[in-house]
Amino acid sequence: MATITENATPTKNRSMADEIVGFVIMAVLLAAVPLTGIYPYFVMQALCFALFACAFNLLIGYSGLLSFGHSMFLGTAGYFTAYTLKSWGVSPAVGVLIGVAGAAALSVITGAIAIRRQGIYFAMITLALSQLMFFIYLRAPFTGGEDGIQGIPQGMLFGFIDLSHTNTLYYVILTVFLLAFLLIHRIVNSPFGEVLKSIRENEPRAVSLGYKVDQYKLMAFILSGTLAGLAGSMKMFVTQNASLTDVHWTMSGEVVLMTLVGGLGTSFGPIVGAFIIVAMQQYLASFGQWVMVMQGAVFIICVLTFRRGIVGEIAHYFKRSL
Repeated sequence: MATITENATPTKNRSMADEIVGFVIMAVLLAAVPLTGIYPYFVMQALCFALFACAFNLLIGYSGLLSFGHSMFLGTAGYFTAYTLKSWGVSPAVGVLIGVAGAAALSVITGAIAIRRQGIYFAMITLALSQLMFFIYLRAPFTGGEDGIQGIPQGMLFGFIDLSHTNTLYYVILTVFLLAFLLIHRIVNSPFGEVLKSIRENEPRAVSLGYKVDQYKLMAFILSGTLAGLAGSMKMFVTQNASLTDVHWTMSGEVVLMTLVGGLGTSFGPIVGAFIIVAMQQYLASFGQWVMVMQGAVFIICVLTFRRGIVGEIAHYFKRSL
């Protein structure tokens, strides 16, 4: 027995090595995109949604909390960043900080309300709060109503990085995404993340061990909402507009779809799911509303054939941690 134990590779170290290799490959491939002739706008938009999906995965994949209202964080940060940039003339860094702070504050308030319930009741409360925010932004004078905020200046980041240049903006978006991905990875693999996983697997046992589960779940909700806000702020620089689309309930549905298609509770699954869904929207736009039908078909196929999601099934087949 001692010999077997000594010769065996520790599972945690192997999982970490797999994830490091995956991260390096992902970073290299994404960094080479401007050299390949691929349309940068598509990849930037996909990266923003990938960050949004990773933030959502932190909540549902590792905490077991299904939110149907995450679009309110994405849209709130986008509106705050867009308004401060266009009306106040602040720098891009300050605009992003204001947007993220707005999403964080909203997540504290909504989380304190929603976390009192579990399961479908939690999901319905988040959906109701999201719809409340939708109608607030629809009527609020600073959002522009149905027209939104258009023509947002991209500006100079830190006074010398010109975000109006496509490649420059791409690498800024990529850098933010990679740093946020590493942050999420650190959270998941920290003692705090281990407690979240234990709550997801068996909440009564976590309570019996003395953990204040509501506080842990609230913190996970706040972290997830804040990172979703970061995605919304960065997305504003790509699209140069903030609209009601980002706070509509369908956006919350899309991020659920991205996460489930890619792989729930995996590191790289939400990224793959985001790229698939955004690619469908981008390259199948000529089909109009039929794109939604196609997305539904993809979801059904994944549920029936890839129960763990695309990345989840690959990781399970090769016995790897992805």
